[in-house]
Amino acid sequence: MTATQNGNAGPLRGLRVLDFSTFLAGPFCTQVLGDLGAEIIKVESPHGDSSRSIPPHFIDGESVYYLSVNRNKKSVVIDLKTSAGRELALSLAGKVDVVVENFGPGARHRLGFDAEAICAAHPRLIWSSITGFGRDGKRAKLPAYDLIVQALSGVMMTTGEPGGPPVRLGIPAGDLVAGLYSCIGILAELADRDRSNGAHIVDVSMFDGLLSMLSYLGAYTLFTGAAPGPQGSAHASIPTYRSFVAGDGQRLVITANTERMWRELCKVLDCADLIEDPRYRSGPDRLTNSATLWPILEEAFRRRPATQWVELCNERDVPAAVVTDVPEALEDARSDSRSMIMRLQCPSGARAEVLGNPVKLAGQFHENSTYPPRLGEHTRQVLHDTLGLTDQELDQLLTEGAIK
Repeated sequence: MTATQNGNAGPLRGLRVLDFSTFLAGPFCTQVLGDLGAEIIKVESPHGDSSRSIPPHFIDGESVYYLSVNRNKKSVVIDLKTSAGRELALSLAGKVDVVVENFGPGARHRLGFDAEAICAAHPRLIWSSITGFGRDGKRAKLPAYDLIVQALSGVMMTTGEPGGPPVRLGIPAGDLVAGLYSCIGILAELADRDRSNGAHIVDVSMFDGLLSMLSYLGAYTLFTGAAPGPQGSAHASIPTYRSFVAGDGQRLVITANTERMWRELCKVLDCADLIEDPRYRSGPDRLTNSATLWPILEEAFRRRPATQWVELCNERDVPAAVVTDVPEALEDARSDSRSMIMRLQCPSGARAEVLGNPVKLAGQFHENSTYPPRLGEHTRQVLHDTLGLTDQELDQLLTEGAIK
């Protein structure tokens, strides 16, 4: 296999992606593509991706936020506010397979980036647009961030403990889900572009993506008309799918979601009499009578430490786990063989630890990731290699301020 310029010989080797996106949703999407072998050309303004300066943590002058989602990329600085810069960007769009952007409302048109026209000029080009609310629809002109779509999608109203206020998810799900859906759309268009003559435009809305994550809770609401409310650490359908406090004060979670698991859990807890209790004989019975079942289970779990319960449950194939904090989860991942903790090293000597790619493709390639690029690090190289610009032409563009 021939490795791409980011060092990977992955399944997307030879694929070239032009990335105009900033912050999180788009960069997360293109990082996934880069991890799988695509060449990612990250186009930045002279000031750079705003995520480069997000506090509070920095390594060698770069925000850890930026470092977390920008490995395996090349940075090219083009001032899109200049006519020469816009012409360069449009020329690059004609030399790549995929364009990813998350321009704000109106910015795409102000820059003259008409996706339909560009795709018509380059029939094999795939254009992926990530926005808050989509390229059309009643909110298309409104800007959005993760917190906004969490609030509008109903997700915040399902998060937190019953009786408490709405809570933002601890992870930026609106951004990350949109990035993943964009990846899915891009890969679908790649599979279809040799069969279809239409424009290959992927339109992903952060709001739509998070709305889809409501999953069965959304379907339940459509069926009943009732709002699901905060879910806490419980489940809307399975009363033995929740957290409990053990005798040592630690929390553990149990997912006894089949009849066999329910019977085994009763045996583990020394509550075998519950198996034949008519109030708890079936899943619907247990859900109807969860208010009386939970206190019985809670009292039983207080008899032993959490780790002992987990061991006993696992012995009987009842899924259980101690609730761990982030440092514990990362240390556990570090001791595993899944390569989910990656150490990246910059030529300057700077090092950063980031989370790895969960997509493992057996035996196909060994991921060799590169440190996130410095601002404009690859400007001359990419414009020379991709557009064939000479040193004299590049110097002129530098003088004009079109590139940096």
